[in-house]
Amino acid sequence: MFITFEGPDGSGKSTIIKELHKKLIDEGYNILLTREPGGTPISEKIRDIILDNNNTNLDYRTEALLYAASRRQHLVEKIWPALKRGQIVLCDRYLDSSLAYQGGARKLGIKNILDINLFATENTYPDLTIFFDVSPEVGLSRLSQDKKRVADRLDNESENFHQEVYETFKKVCDMYPDRIVKIDASKSISEVLNETYTIIKKKLNELR
Repeated sequence: MFITFEGPDGSGKSTIIKELHKKLIDEGYNILLTREPGGTPISEKIRDIILDNNNTNLDYRTEALLYAASRRQHLVEKIWPALKRGQIVLCDRYLDSSLAYQGGARKLGIKNILDINLFATENTYPDLTIFFDVSPEVGLSRLSQDKKRVADRLDNESENFHQEVYETFKKVCDMYPDRIVKIDASKSISEVLNETYTIIKKKLNELR
């Protein structure tokens, strides 16, 4: 099964994914935990280019194509082989992030970004996507309080940019109601973790 986790910056999804990974491993599930952009040596190099604060002149379409290229390499090297081995793949961000960030906030158009990525991924959609729903105000406030986190190029975008990301994410959720499940990420970590765990276990049990 291919499960992805989406949400605006500061939604807490990365924290939840790590805890969820430990929980499922302890229960004996064969899990691969990975992230985007990145996940493989080549894809991580592309990530460095995209998120480097020095690359302020990176063209928006170039940015979108780099995400798609990184995603393609990630699938070929890591995700597809894991799925063929029968593993459960937990991926921090995937296609929907490109639709929200480049399609919506960068004003490149959701359909244009979807077309690019369906070509890159050969129409590979996740089996399940968890969307961590939290307002940009709450998310950005969390980021500012995290002293360990170094803000990247997208973190440093304007509040309006992050609002556009959030609004587009909501549109994407409406586009794929059978695949995407929303979770109120303004709740405590334990509440969000328990809700995420319940949703995923239900999906896993359906496939048995």
